[in-house]
Amino acid sequence: MPFAVECQARYGDMFTMRIEGAPWVMLADPEAIREVFSARPELVHAGEANEILRPTLGPRSILLLDEADHLRQRKLMLPPFHGERMQRYRDAMVEVTERELQRMPVGRAFAMRPHMQAITLEVIMRAIFGARSGELRRLRELLARMLDRVARPRRLLMLALLGPNSAPMRRLARRELAPLDAELHRVIAQRRAAPDIEDRDDILSMLLLARDENGLGLSDGELRDELVTLLLAGHETTATSLAWAFERLTRHPEMLDRLVADDDYRDAVVKETLRLRPVIALVMRTLTAPLDVGGRRLPAGAKVVPCILLVHRREDLYPEPHAFRPERFLNGGGPGAYGWVPFGGGVRRCLGAAFAQMEMSVVLQTVAARVRLDPVGLPNAFAAARSPSSPRAGARCA
Repeated sequence: MPFAVECQARYGDMFTMRIEGAPWVMLADPEAIREVFSARPELVHAGEANEILRPTLGPRSILLLDEADHLRQRKLMLPPFHGERMQRYRDAMVEVTERELQRMPVGRAFAMRPHMQAITLEVIMRAIFGARSGELRRLRELLARMLDRVARPRRLLMLALLGPNSAPMRRLARRELAPLDAELHRVIAQRRAAPDIEDRDDILSMLLLARDENGLGLSDGELRDELVTLLLAGHETTATSLAWAFERLTRHPEMLDRLVADDDYRDAVVKETLRLRPVIALVMRTLTAPLDVGGRRLPAGAKVVPCILLVHRREDLYPEPHAFRPERFLNGGGPGAYGWVPFGGGVRRCLGAAFAQMEMSVVLQTVAARVRLDPVGLPNAFAAARSPSSPRAGARCA
């Protein structure tokens, strides 16, 4: 963050870095970001830019596909995330959160993030498989172990530097992914044969029944990759966002009181958290042909990088941008569509964006209504240092 801010101050809202010999064109202007997100899919490949994720997610993950292949998968995966369907998960979110509250110690310090991880993992397991995690105990244990190995920032950086075909990556696949894959394929086969599959409303059952315009469904391999993608994207990211939300809210207790009864304010808290603490710092597109962006002609092969961290801290869009102020988003407030992009944009916008925002809202309301949280330690130095770090939010429960 300090480096990006320094570059923006020196060079403006569009500047280039060279990484591994390729130009990375960083964008902090909403109009330039709009041009990238609205460009024809055959000109801006996101799947190619996400290659680092291939060993974990698999080659058929929606995050790794481009053009027609991506559009097909996206159409098949959209129905489970329809607004009406998602509302069915609300009661489960409340139940899981209330159960986790019983595990929080009273009167002494504890870290929030592990509790948020427990909630979001249970919720996504129920949403995808339609079963409590106890009924899928082995799958849950294998997934948790794999996440523990893969999701650590230093491990991700090491794997990125070494590349997807490195020996450490092959060891990861052999030790962590192979057992998880075997269990996922067992669950998929079992669900395919279920006599009541057409009556079920869990995501796995709906994906098994989905058909494209040619009448073809998802293969077992495609299902495996999409399930891993949903499990990772729908668990770790939301848990991290919730941890950041409580890190901010415990330092503003009046906000905790207000969000319990005020739906609009609670939604504003979610949006402001995702603005100030976006889980993903940037998104990337690889140009397959020259493209005009921000008044400049960029060459084929360039990496065009809308920088979420920078656009979310533009003072012309967000006065006092380092302050936590949910009021920005009340009464229709906030910037245009391309000034708030925590879920990306265009045809690549996160499928689970509405699900994640609803889950954050439900968990925040449930926790704030039942316990009082006090912050532990000094205020986070993020705003002063303008440097992101892991969400080490701590709390004391009463």
